[in-house]
Amino acid sequence: MSQESAKAFVERMKSEEKFRSTILAIEDVSARAKLIHAEGFDCSAEEIDAAASELSDEEMAGVTGGAVTVRVGD
Repeated sequence: MSQESAKAFVERMKSEEKFRSTILAIEDVSARAKLIHAEGFDCSAEEIDAAASELSDEEMAGVTGGAVTVRVGD
């Protein structure tokens, strides 16, 4: 698992609306985690949460579409 990968994931969520929408549209945690890993991100939910916690409230809203956290499963 990689903190660097988690930071890259958060950055992509911030910068690519289509990617963010695709990820957030998946309600099943396991399916969401599989897609994130298929996109080349090797990180856990905890690492993503840690990377996202470094964001401002405004940046967090952009990553999560207004939700508080991005959960992907373990």
